[in-house]
Amino acid sequence: MYRIDSMSGSEILDSRGRPTVAARVVVNGVTGEASVPSGASTGAAEACELRDGDRARYGGLGVRKAAANIGDELAATAKGRPFADQAALDRAMIDCDASPNKSRLGANAILAVSIAFARAAAQISGKPLFEYFATLAGNTKPTLPRLTINLFSGGKHAGGQVAIQDVLMVPMQSTIDDGLAAAYAVYYAAAKVAEEKYGARALKADEGGLAPPFPSIEAAFDDAVAAIRKAGLQPGKDVALAIDVASSHFHEAGKYKFGGNNFGSSEMVKCVRSWVDGWPIVSIEDGLAEDDWANWPALRQSLAGKSIVLGDDLLCTNPARIRRAIETSACDALLLKVNQIGSLTEAAESLKLARGAGWKVVVSARSGETEDNWLADLAVGWGGDFIKVGSICQSERLAKYNRLLMIEREHSLRLIGAK
Repeated sequence: MYRIDSMSGSEILDSRGRPTVAARVVVNGVTGEASVPSGASTGAAEACELRDGDRARYGGLGVRKAAANIGDELAATAKGRPFADQAALDRAMIDCDASPNKSRLGANAILAVSIAFARAAAQISGKPLFEYFATLAGNTKPTLPRLTINLFSGGKHAGGQVAIQDVLMVPMQSTIDDGLAAAYAVYYAAAKVAEEKYGARALKADEGGLAPPFPSIEAAFDDAVAAIRKAGLQPGKDVALAIDVASSHFHEAGKYKFGGNNFGSSEMVKCVRSWVDGWPIVSIEDGLAEDDWANWPALRQSLAGKSIVLGDDLLCTNPARIRRAIETSACDALLLKVNQIGSLTEAAESLKLARGAGWKVVVSARSGETEDNWLADLAVGWGGDFIKVGSICQSERLAKYNRLLMIEREHSLRLIGAK
């Protein structure tokens, strides 16, 4: 039984210099702390981050209200009350908020408490955090996830020089250690390719991906393959690619408008298929828009056996949307972002639904991250097939990669899919 002695919240800054929430929770005399991320590219169905709205301060993005709610209403609900487990606390906070999308107290406040409580509970149990997370998901065999690492970025993560959001590299090595070494080689080879082709050092995007002025989407794919080869590696064998299309951002009035194209849904499906046929792409994220439900099954069918069809904006880690996608065969993989739904308990429900359907699961960070590393433990404890954190050159991303290295070294866990 857990008893909360105290809880408090504070406003800190994320990797984009925007405010986010940190929480401190004391449980049975043990302190747990956590900070939560925020996204630049957000789905319409995501749980609501509470922002202050004062334009004179951080352009209205302050989170003092959300932070105060932790020490006020949420503390009044939880302090001194016994909780049997994580789910009991999370449900109590959700009931306290009592809004459909956590907009009254803020999903950012509720999630920060949820994770801080998990940290304290893990310490009380004497387990590493990933093992505590594993118990929440009913996972008896934690594994290391395969890496997906930002190489090139466009869309809302960069200057929109290309419409799609990210081209990621997927190291195929059998350890996190070797995978990061391969990613380093490709990343710096890509920087040289960009400098040689475009005559200037490539700018970096929110998550650390390079952002050269590509003349087309296909040029970004070509340059990624060129960088893999320049690093002395084989495309598709040593390093594959994953694409975050983020189609909702260029979907207008039923058309996909990008690079001079004005595609209908069937044409967009054919376009994405041509990308998978032409380059070593193993994952397509948000290949269609979040409200284009009728055509997602055609995309999945078109890419079957060639690439996973990954839902982010389509699903928003929301159990109701995941059920709909399962029923309609809309995709076969979940991009799991805990702050899209707002509590560990609800995210675990989403995970179980996806696993029950035989889907792959990609545990993902956000564009606005902090130096907190709990996401690495979550990906391991929940047996994520992949983890999507960002690039390898910013501290808020490296905190997660370095935690994965530590888990690999200290606990001798297997990388998923490794022989």
